[in-house]
Amino acid sequence: MTNDQILEKLRAILAEAFEIDPARVTPETHLFEELDLDSIDAVDLAIKLQEMTGKRIKPDDFKSVRTVGDVVGTVQTLLAA
Repeated sequence: MTNDQILEKLRAILAEAFEIDPARVTPETHLFEELDLDSIDAVDLAIKLQEMTGKRIKPDDFKSVRTVGDVVGTVQTLLAA
């Protein structure tokens, strides 16, 4: 799966789960500052990503995630493992 494909799936997840306009979701977008996600939303997002990848995301892997690009990188790492 390419980074662009991951980004598109992430846009769909954020739109469906958090009612965020997909046009606002770019690799540079900050999850907490610009999209107003909180820690509970981050957990929900991690669960959705686990469903998407079929792989478990360790909480430590997700702690450093701040931007949409970070999420794409985390998913890419999971898929490569």
